[in-house]
Amino acid sequence: MKYISLLIALLFTFTSFSQVKRSEIPDSLRKGIIVDEFIYENAPFPQCHASTIEETPKGLVTAWFGGTREGNNDVNIYVSRFIDNKWTIPSIAAEGIIDSTTRYACYNPVLYQVPGGELILFYKIGPKVIDWTGWLVRSYDNGATWSKPERLPDGILGPIKNKPMLIGKTLVCPTSTERNGWKVHFEYTNDNGRTWEKGPDLNDANPISGIQPSILRHDRKTLQALCRSTNGTINETWSKDNGKTWSNLSQTTIPNPNSGIDAITLKDGRHVLVYNHVKPRKNEEDGWSDRSPLNVSISNDGIHWTPLLVLENEPKGEFSYPTVMQSSDGNIHVTYTWKRKRVKHVVIKLT
Repeated sequence: MKYISLLIALLFTFTSFSQVKRSEIPDSLRKGIIVDEFIYENAPFPQCHASTIEETPKGLVTAWFGGTREGNNDVNIYVSRFIDNKWTIPSIAAEGIIDSTTRYACYNPVLYQVPGGELILFYKIGPKVIDWTGWLVRSYDNGATWSKPERLPDGILGPIKNKPMLIGKTLVCPTSTERNGWKVHFEYTNDNGRTWEKGPDLNDANPISGIQPSILRHDRKTLQALCRSTNGTINETWSKDNGKTWSNLSQTTIPNPNSGIDAITLKDGRHVLVYNHVKPRKNEEDGWSDRSPLNVSISNDGIHWTPLLVLENEPKGEFSYPTVMQSSDGNIHVTYTWKRKRVKHVVIKLT
């Protein structure tokens, strides 16, 4: 694999990476994709977003939010399971019902398989993002059925978009808030979401912003978290004590068009990043730009990244909010929003 990565690095700079057209993507930037499919073809909702994927003892499970449009009070959390080599029809796992008279939209599910235990689905409910609250449901049958909703304590949101990391007995949850600017912090639970502790904000949102962190593992004590920002770059924070404390948020050189990302550390120690390699438009407020192409890069150190794959690159298309995981067979699974209409699933086999 090292010689393939080196060849790709020589042939494609980050600049050329973001400019290839979908119909002109070189085979070298599609190599290793063994599955490219939609989770569903038809659904009882017109829009979807913010997918998540996890492996259970009985196979893969995906979730996302779907409804009329993001923020509408008919937006629920839907799930699908991979059974007998196909995805099941989407079904509702959680709704935004607060009480008999109040119902809000659901947002940003995050699946987490407790080792030897239940499957947890974290999600948010609220009339808008700045007012959302954290919730979870549990499944004891690998995503087939779900428990009654549990509201997280006031001020606790749980993992905001990307997966938590279990360190010892502590589940370290990457999270963020948006009420007074975009700020990153971490939350901690030692009992799978029943009791919580909250860490401090790692930035003041002016000028450095960040939301939706993804955690990478470097060595037995060193962690890195990469996140979306309004600065036109992916921003980062580092921990030297297994996530107990973190550095102030700072900018990297990786572009970010104010769009969600995800990153994981592979079993062999390398890191994979899925993101839109797009620079912000000039004079665009908050760093906004297109959410195409959707790219995959790989790194040995979390600092220097080599282009690996282009998943989508249709002009003006939206291919966003990826989530990435490595399954027990070593394959890499990516799900993402496809034009807000469907959830796409791609499987990558590194050689």
